[in-house]
Amino acid sequence: MASNPANLWVLLGLGLAGIFLFTKKFKKVLREDFGAFIHKLQLLPPPQPAPPKAPHPLTGLTFAVSDLFDIEGYVTGFGHPDWAKTHEAASRTSVVVSTLVEGGATCVGKTVIDELAYSITGENKHYGTPTNPVEPARVPGGSSSGAAVAVAANLVDFSLGVDTVGGVRVPAGFCGIIGFRPSYGAISKIGVLPVSTSLDTVGWFAKDPNILRRVGHVLLQSTFGGQRSPRQIIMADDCFQSLKIPVDRIAQVVVKSTEKHFGRQLLKHEILDVYLNSKVPSLKVFHNKKTNGEVKTSSIRLLANVMQLLHRYEFRSNHEEWINTVKPILEPNFSAQMNEIMELSDAELELCKSIREEMRSAINSLLKDDGILVVPTTAYLPPKLGGKEILSEEYQSSSFGLLSIASLSGCCQVTVPLGYYNKCPVSVSLIARHGSDRFLLDTVHTMYKTLQEQAETYVNSKSSNKDSRENSAEMAKEKGNQAFKEQQWQKAISYYNEAIKLNDKNATYYSNRAAAYLELGSFQHAEADCSNAINLDKKNVKAYLRRGTAREMLGYYKDAIEDFKYALVLEPTNKRASLSAERLQKVFAAGY
Repeated sequence: MASNPANLWVLLGLGLAGIFLFTKKFKKVLREDFGAFIHKLQLLPPPQPAPPKAPHPLTGLTFAVSDLFDIEGYVTGFGHPDWAKTHEAASRTSVVVSTLVEGGATCVGKTVIDELAYSITGENKHYGTPTNPVEPARVPGGSSSGAAVAVAANLVDFSLGVDTVGGVRVPAGFCGIIGFRPSYGAISKIGVLPVSTSLDTVGWFAKDPNILRRVGHVLLQSTFGGQRSPRQIIMADDCFQSLKIPVDRIAQVVVKSTEKHFGRQLLKHEILDVYLNSKVPSLKVFHNKKTNGEVKTSSIRLLANVMQLLHRYEFRSNHEEWINTVKPILEPNFSAQMNEIMELSDAELELCKSIREEMRSAINSLLKDDGILVVPTTAYLPPKLGGKEILSEEYQSSSFGLLSIASLSGCCQVTVPLGYYNKCPVSVSLIARHGSDRFLLDTVHTMYKTLQEQAETYVNSKSSNKDSRENSAEMAKEKGNQAFKEQQWQKAISYYNEAIKLNDKNATYYSNRAAAYLELGSFQHAEADCSNAINLDKKNVKAYLRRGTAREMLGYYKDAIEDFKYALVLEPTNKRASLSAERLQKVFAAGY
C-alpha cells in the first residue's frame, strides 16, 4: 500500500516539533542552575561538638567554589577543557575549602570561571557563560562568574573565588551581591591554582553581610570581639568622576549613610591621583621608561598599566609551558595579550615591586588604622553579552585603574551593592589598609542596611531634576569648604564653580567663592561674587563683609564703609564690621 505524501509531511512536522520541544526542555534543565556549576558534589562538615561546646560557626550554610580550588578526587579544570584533560584529579582538598567544611559549612559544587581565570567578563565559550540572575542580557563579570551567580541566584549561601585583578569584586558588582577581596597573603592559597602570584587573593561572595562576616572570621581565623568604628571615610572624588552614570547616584548614598551612622565630620575628600603622584615616586620612573615622559598620564591609569603588566607576565611564567605544549584553543583577545608580552628585565621587575611597596605604604598612610577609602567598583554598568565595549581601551583603563588600587597595594576591599540604575546593578567599594580585614567586615556589617535604605530612597525618590541638581550642588559646596579649610584656594574655587553651575540661585555659593578669591588677591572677582550673593539674599552678612574687604583693597573706601555699616545693621554685635567701618572712616576722613 502506497504511503500518502501528505501524511509523511504531517509525521515529519510532528517529529520536528517534538525535537524542538525536547531541545527547549533540555536547555531549560541545563540552565536551572543558571549555568553556574561545573560539578555538583557534597563535602559534609564533621559532627557537632558535644555541649557545652559551641556549635560550628558556619553550621547550616552551603557554599560553592570556583574551579580553581582543589577538591580531592576531582580535576581542577581552570576554565578550559584541555586543562582538565591534561591534569590528574586532586589528591587533597585545598586548605581554604577544608577550613570552611571543618567550620560547619557544606560544599555543594564547583563553579564556572573565565578561561584560565584570566578575564573579568565572566564569559566562557567552553562551558557556557553563567547567566546573570539580575540582568540576563548582561555579562556576570569574572573571573569567578559562576561563584557570583550561584550566590545571586540563591543556590548557595556563600561562595569562593579568586581575585587577581578584580575576579571577585567585578562579578559581585555586576550581579548585585557583596564581594570581599582580603588583604594580600591573609588567607592560604595552598591547593589553589595560581593566576598571577603577586596579585592573587582568595575572596568570597555573600548576599547577607552577617554571613560575609561569619565566613571572614573563619577564614581569617579571628575571633569575634568589640567592633571598631571608622574615624574617617574618604571619598576619592577623582575616581567618581570616571563613572559612566550620575556621580551622586553612588556618592550621595554613601554620604547620607555615613552622616546617619557616624556624623558628617568623618567625611573627607581626596584627589587620589594627586596624592598617589606624590606618594608613589616609582610610578614616575615607570612612566618615563614607557613614554620618555612625553605623554602625561594619571597615576591611576599608570597603576592599571603596572597591574596588567604584572598580571600578564606572571600568568605566562606560571603557564607558558603548558600552553606551548598542549596548544589549547584560546580566546583571540587572550592569545593576543599573551603574544604582546616581552621579557621583563630584573630592573623592571624590581620597579614593579617598588611600586607595590610604595602603594601599600601610601594607602596605609592615608587610611591609618581606622580609615575607609570609598571608590566606585567599576566605572561602567555590566556590558551586554558579546559586546565589544569591554575590550575597548577606555573600558580597560577605567576599570583596571580602579581595581589596581587594592590589587597593587594588597589592601582589603569590599564591593557593596547599591540597587539599580537603568535596571542594571550598581555598587560601591570600600577599602581599608592592609591587615584591617576584620575592621572592614565590621564596617560593612554596620553600614549595609543603611546603604541599602539610602539607595532605595534615592531610586524611589520622586524629586525633580532640580532637586537632584541641588543635592549635587550641596556636595560640591561641601568639598569646596573642605578645600578652603585646607587652604587649597584654587581647588575650593573649582568646587564652588561646580556648585554655582548646578544651582546659580544660592547666595552662599557665591559668598564662599568670594572668600577664596580674597585669599588669592582676586578682589574684583570677589566683589562681583558678593554682589551676586547680596542680590539673592539681602541679609547675607558674610557677603557684605567680604564685599567691604574687596572694595577696601580696590580703594573704594566709601562703598566699603557702606557695606560694613549695613553688616552692622543686620548684626549689631559683629566686631569685625564695627572695627572695619571705624578704621575706614578714619582713613576716609584723612583725605583718601
